[in-house]
Amino acid sequence: MDYDAVVIGAGLGGLSSAAVLAKNGYKTLILENTGQVGGCCSSYDYDGYRFDIGASIVELDWVIDGLFNKVGKKTEDYIDFIPIDPIYGFFTADGRRFSYPVSIDGTREVIAQFSEEDARTWDHFSEVGSEAINFAFGKVMSESMGTMKDLIKVAIANPKLIKYFKYMILNFESVLCKFFKNDTVRASMSLQSYFVGLPPSLCPGYVAFLAYSEHEGIYYPRGGMSGIPEGIAAAYRDFGGEIRFNSRVDEVLSDGKRVRGVRLADGTEIASNIVVSNINAKTLYLDLVGEEKLPAWAKRAIKSYNVSIPAPMIMLGLDSKPDLDAHHSFCYATLDEMNRIWFEDYASNRVPDGGFMLISWPTHADPSLAPEGHHCLNMVSFAPYHLAEGDWDNYREKYLDTMLGLLEKNFNLNLRDSIQVAKVNTPRDFERMLLHPNGAVYGLQSDITCSAAFRPSARSRVLKGLYLTGASTHLGGGVAPTIGSGVVASDFICKDFA
Repeated sequence: MDYDAVVIGAGLGGLSSAAVLAKNGYKTLILENTGQVGGCCSSYDYDGYRFDIGASIVELDWVIDGLFNKVGKKTEDYIDFIPIDPIYGFFTADGRRFSYPVSIDGTREVIAQFSEEDARTWDHFSEVGSEAINFAFGKVMSESMGTMKDLIKVAIANPKLIKYFKYMILNFESVLCKFFKNDTVRASMSLQSYFVGLPPSLCPGYVAFLAYSEHEGIYYPRGGMSGIPEGIAAAYRDFGGEIRFNSRVDEVLSDGKRVRGVRLADGTEIASNIVVSNINAKTLYLDLVGEEKLPAWAKRAIKSYNVSIPAPMIMLGLDSKPDLDAHHSFCYATLDEMNRIWFEDYASNRVPDGGFMLISWPTHADPSLAPEGHHCLNMVSFAPYHLAEGDWDNYREKYLDTMLGLLEKNFNLNLRDSIQVAKVNTPRDFERMLLHPNGAVYGLQSDITCSAAFRPSARSRVLKGLYLTGASTHLGGGVAPTIGSGVVASDFICKDFA
C-alpha cells in the first residue's frame, strides 16, 4: 500500500480526521482539488485585500480545543483567536439600529428596550440554552450518530440529550416563539435558521439555541478564516502528514466490497485500505464510487437527499471605514418574511429582494487584512442555483448592483463611492472551485428528515474502509460540526484498524 489512509479534500473535516490519524501513526495523505486548505472555511488574497470564503466567525470553540487536545497539542500554539464583541448589529425596517453584546446581562438590557417580558424570558432561554448546548447537543458534536443504535447509545450515555430531544422534533420557529413574544426580538434571533440553510419553519428546533451559544464567546482567527484550517494542517504536518494540492480525485477504487485506493484526474492511482471523503456525499457515492456500483438500497437512499441551498458571496474592498457597529450586521427580517422567501422566491427560482442578509466586517477585528485605512466587507445572502431568468455567469453584475441597492434601501448604507475592489462568487463559482453540487454550501439539506441517524453515516455502509467527514454527515455544516465529524471518522478508523 502507498498510504495507510488517503483523505479526499482538505476541508475542516478532512484535516481533522487526518491530524488524528497521523498522530496515531497512520501514514496519511490528503488530496486537495484546489491550491489551499479550508474549503468553505478559507481566505484568499485579491488586489491587496484578504477575503474569507464561506465561514466568517467561530463559535463553540471548545470543539477546536478538543481536537488539538486529542492530538496532544494546544490550540493557541496554532491559531490566534480574536474575541468578537458585540456579536451582531441589527438594522430594523424603520431605521433603528441596535446590537447584542456577548454579555448575558448586557443583552437583557438591549432586549428590554423592546419588551420587558422578553427581557425576563431571555434569562430562562439562556439557562435552557446553556444546558442544551453544553450538556446535551454539544456532547454529540464529536459522537457518531450514523445509526439508530448509535443514537440510542449516545442518548443513554448523555441523559440530558433525552431531556432536550423535543427540540429535535419541534421546528426552529415554534421554539423561538415559545420563548419570545416581541416581533423585533424574534426577528433578531431568527437569523440562525439560515445558518444551516433553512427557513424557520423547516429548521430543527435545537438550532434556535445558537442565539444563546454565541454569548459563550465568538472569535475570529487573526489573518482570516483560513487561520483555522492552516492551524490544523500545521499540526497534521508535525506528525509527518502530507498534503498534495491541485490533485483532483476522480474515482474511489474498490473490489466491490472494500476500498483499495483512489484514481486522480491525471490517471495516477494511489493504493490505500482507508479512504476518507470530505466532499459532498452525493458526489462521493454517485460519481467517485459510481452509481452503477451501488446496491439498489444505497442508490435510492443517496438520491433521496437534497443538497443545501447555495449562498452567493460579494466581497468588497473599501477605501474608508463602513458605517457599521459590529463584526456581523443583519437586516431585520420577520419570521414570516424569512419563510415567505423560501416558499415563494426560492421555490420560483427568484433572487429575493430582501430578507436575510449578512454583512461580515473582518477588518473590524483584524485591520491587517486590508491596506492601511482600507476595509474588507463580505456580503452573504441565499439565492437559488437555477434562475428563472438567465444563469449566474450572466447575472453576476446585476446581482452585485441589486445587493448594493438593498444595502442602501434596508441598511441605509451607500458604499458605492468607497468601493475599490468588488468580486462576486456565485453558486456556479462555488461548484467549480469546491466541487459543491449546485453550489451547496452546507452539503445536504439539514431538516429533521436529514439529521443525526438519517444523515449519511461517517462509516460507509457500502464499502469497508470508506469513511465520511464534513457537512454531508453528522452533525452538518459549520466550523465546529465539520471538525467534530473528522474526530468521529478518525475514531471509527482507529477502532476498525486497531
